[in-house]
Amino acid sequence: MRFTTESRFLTMGKKKKLKKVILACGECSERNYSTPKTQNQATERLELNKYCPRCANHTLHKETR
Repeated sequence: MRFTTESRFLTMGKKKKLKKVILACGECSERNYSTPKTQNQATERLELNKYCPRCANHTLHKETR
């Protein structure tokens, strides 16, 4: 079975809607990082262990609003 160009693109996956979130350090509250987050993950706030240059240590970074 041969596929045309149009039919191949119609069967590909849907694009995810990404939202830009900002991560702030839990200890010094400096906003160091931004990362994309999908809309279906919007139920909980994102928490990641990242390096904070101000604290000079790995700390928990939480999503800010």
